[in-house]
Amino acid sequence: MPDLLLELRSEEIPARMQRKAAGDLRKMLTDGLVEAGLTYDAAREYWTPRRLALDVRGLTARSKDIHEDIKGPSTTAPEQAVQGFLRKAGLASIAEAHVHSDPKKGDFYVAHISKPGRAAEQIIAELVPAIIRSFPWPTSMRWGPASAKPGSLRWVRPLQSILCTFGPETEEPVVVDFEIDGIRSGNITYGHRFMAPGEITVRRFDDYVTKLEAAKVVLDGDRRKEIILADARNLAFANGLDLVEDEGLLEEVSGLVEWPVVLMGKFEQAFLAIPPEVVRLTIRANQKCFVTRPQGDSENLSNRFILTANIEAKDGGKEIAHGNGKVVRARLSDALYFWRTDQGDLPDLEQLGPSAKKFGLDLKKPLDQRMARLDHLGVTFHAKLGTQGERVERMKRLAEEIAPIVGADPVLARRAAVLAKADLTTEAVGEFPELQGAMGRKYALLQGEHPSVAAAIEEHYKPQGPSDRVPTDPVSIAVALADKLDTLVGFWAIDEKPTGSKDPYALRRAALGVVRILIENRIRLALSSIFGRGAASFKDGGTGQSTDLLAFFHDRLKVYLRDQGARHDLIDAVITPQSDDLLQIVRRVEALGSFLDTEDGKNLLAGTKRAANILAAEEKKKTPVAETVDPALFREEAEKSLFAAVNQAEKQAGEAIQKEDFSAAMLALSVLREPVDSFFERVLVNDEDQAVRANRLALLARIRAATDQVADFSRIAG
Repeated sequence: MPDLLLELRSEEIPARMQRKAAGDLRKMLTDGLVEAGLTYDAAREYWTPRRLALDVRGLTARSKDIHEDIKGPSTTAPEQAVQGFLRKAGLASIAEAHVHSDPKKGDFYVAHISKPGRAAEQIIAELVPAIIRSFPWPTSMRWGPASAKPGSLRWVRPLQSILCTFGPETEEPVVVDFEIDGIRSGNITYGHRFMAPGEITVRRFDDYVTKLEAAKVVLDGDRRKEIILADARNLAFANGLDLVEDEGLLEEVSGLVEWPVVLMGKFEQAFLAIPPEVVRLTIRANQKCFVTRPQGDSENLSNRFILTANIEAKDGGKEIAHGNGKVVRARLSDALYFWRTDQGDLPDLEQLGPSAKKFGLDLKKPLDQRMARLDHLGVTFHAKLGTQGERVERMKRLAEEIAPIVGADPVLARRAAVLAKADLTTEAVGEFPELQGAMGRKYALLQGEHPSVAAAIEEHYKPQGPSDRVPTDPVSIAVALADKLDTLVGFWAIDEKPTGSKDPYALRRAALGVVRILIENRIRLALSSIFGRGAASFKDGGTGQSTDLLAFFHDRLKVYLRDQGARHDLIDAVITPQSDDLLQIVRRVEALGSFLDTEDGKNLLAGTKRAANILAAEEKKKTPVAETVDPALFREEAEKSLFAAVNQAEKQAGEAIQKEDFSAAMLALSVLREPVDSFFERVLVNDEDQAVRANRLALLARIRAATDQVADFSRIAG
């Protein structure tokens, strides 16, 4: 079977686009080949900063001949139907169709379609230019004299050459010939732009990779990552250091080089007075470099960093490392200035008195000053939801209210909420927004705040995704819940809810964060009361909005529980529109799942569903059902036994639910199993006597009512 090699070489492709672009190329090409009637054994994509490449193995040399019969309408059908048939079959006139006869249906038209197969080279030559013209780059550009013409080629960066060869291993491959905007395909590529820029003639993939490597190009992006990581670890170890690994940075750096050369740079020891997070972000953001630690030290950084060059310099990389060091030192000088400035007094201190008084702030403390300034400047949170200061005021009240419920000191929760957003006005966070919270924690500790207050300033943003940890300190929990619930209630009040895939304010993430905090910390919280009091802070917040928000939380809880392996039908069975205690829902689901895993549970489910189905069918027919069960109308011993069991189960299950002992409630219901089975074996519900029938249906209604205390069994599969 022949193999196909395709390379699209251009000027630098942004690192963030390379992996996806290579995947898009593979999918677009292989989908097109299959649609054209070809098959292949395997396809793999490759990328470097200057090229996308594709290796397709075992591609059929020719598409199959197609013979197809398309049945048409009767020969007496109206003209409209005949024309529709012609369009579907691709016929120019009805004369090209054949007439077939059927003893029952009479004569009808049939189109006999024959399409000869096509050579793979012909299909590829049509397909690749179409892919290039329609390629889904996030951003693209035109270039050169041709860019002035309508419909000229667009690419992420100027496209420079196209390599496309096709053929079996046993023969000389051919160049698949095509042209797009003056660029003709060929069997030529080029190596590293500085170290080996000359032409390379290529036959097929294996010699393509070998020749590129000889020309200082490592084609495989994942292999470049492995080289960088291994060399960086080894270089750090050789200098008595540990590499601080960073998968995101590794992915980015591997997309910046075709021939990775790992070097070490350094900066002055004095810069290590800056918090490690700031040092790391400064070096990462500005120079795309890794930081290191002294071996065995999990907290502090060293003054050495790791950089990845794209060239083997004659001096062994000394000048490259020196140049990077100069830039790093300049950026760290800025960071040191931010760090020191944030710990000093603000120049507009005398204007911050009213805000300080409002929040009980101590203007002798730097972080308090920043909170006062945040309020004083009237920094907007959202046009319809007021300022950050107003938001902090709401968070303060809510955190203080939630604190006793989660076991936190209300005074500490209030203080943490007041300072939670203070670092938004610091110089460090202004330069590195991703450090919000983390810098607040450091500044809080420096000014002597309680450790729980400092922790809450950082942790109230958590969890920020399904893999992020949830806060466990009670003060952090109180402030995290206050922050997220205020956000959700506020946006619901102004009717800014997520729609479809759009969620610009990350409200789904906020709600899932609340769910995880409550469930994973086993916290009971009546959300409806929180919604009601929170909505009162917004003029448009009402009961309807709160009900809708509760339903939104139910959806997030379902997502969370399903991810944990819970059955969706059990979740639906225990949730009601009024269920506002998420932990209670979880406990009900857990107890119901355990119960249904037992024989009693499975049999009771079957009996209960049978009772509910009979009852529903009779209610639909408007068959009379007695309001209460009358023991005097019992004719069978099984009726009496079931009635006694229902009375016992209903009472005991109700008492267990009042104590929120859902396992005990399930155990109470389990006594119904045998009497329900006996009832359906020995008793005909639809007795000829209307009064007896109505009484027996009322008994079934009692079964439904008893089990409904625990769950809606009709929603459970099985």
